[in-house]
Amino acid sequence: MVTVIEQLKDHLNRAVVGQPDLTHELLVALIANGHVLLEGPPGIAKTTAAKALAGAIDSRFQRIQFTPDLLPGDVTGSDIYQQETGKFSFIPGPIMNDIVLADEINRAPAKVQSALLEAMGEGQVTVGNHSYTLPPLFFVIATQNPIEQEGTYPLPEAQLDRFMMKIQLGYPSAASELEVLRLVRQQDLHKTSAGQSQPICKPDDILQLQHQALSLYMSENVEQYIVQLVMATRQPELYLGEAGKGTNLIEFGASPRGTLALDRCARANALLNGRDFVTPDDVRQIALPVLRHRIITTFEAQAAGLSVDDLLKRLISHVPAL
Repeated sequence: MVTVIEQLKDHLNRAVVGQPDLTHELLVALIANGHVLLEGPPGIAKTTAAKALAGAIDSRFQRIQFTPDLLPGDVTGSDIYQQETGKFSFIPGPIMNDIVLADEINRAPAKVQSALLEAMGEGQVTVGNHSYTLPPLFFVIATQNPIEQEGTYPLPEAQLDRFMMKIQLGYPSAASELEVLRLVRQQDLHKTSAGQSQPICKPDDILQLQHQALSLYMSENVEQYIVQLVMATRQPELYLGEAGKGTNLIEFGASPRGTLALDRCARANALLNGRDFVTPDDVRQIALPVLRHRIITTFEAQAAGLSVDDLLKRLISHVPAL
């Protein structure tokens, strides 16, 4: 399994140049058996990363381009009347695959987004009076563009909470961008792309990694640390000392689903780092992408120019590891 992890890392880092945090956190979400939301400006390899990961696994992959006129049945599938038999039969939609890329998810209306809730939360879709189980490896990679708001529908909090991680991406460095320029030129010359490479592993290998991550040793102190971090998002004034007195910075903190996500992602992070036990550093390393979309800041915090990440970093620095 260590070989599979190293091969996946190498494959993603070659396909997505200059975004090591993105490739690492994508693998954390995959091994933690959760879904991931990628947010960043256009053209920084969000879709490329998703396709590269899908290409590394011998699995069924489907890309869904979300648009304002999309219907729930276009995603889940629908019952179609068969004239020759006189009966309705279920025609599976694109969501009935192992890895699904939900491109520009915030362009879909509320009904379509609600159709994803059951799939992402329960691993099944319901059409008519019947429920259909999704594949064991079901993994959603959604993308959204934060700078273009025309024709978009902000994701509701219930939908955001279904994502195990929210990864925010920025522009690569000048050196990385130069490397991208040369890489794409070579690919065009040889008519090749990262997505055409042979698969590295099978879905069963990923499922085995997920089981292995759950079996890693985690001490009670690390469990307490995870709980205290989540509690700090609900009552930040109790953890910030003098800096938190008389301030009201967070309106809503992370839910218990955030606690479970921190646990799973910390375990996956430890496995990716080559250890069979979890440390507080594993928790700290993935706390931002796990918690940032589960917190709503107050007007007071926004007026002070404090982002969710700013507040989380402040809380992480004030919550001691036991």
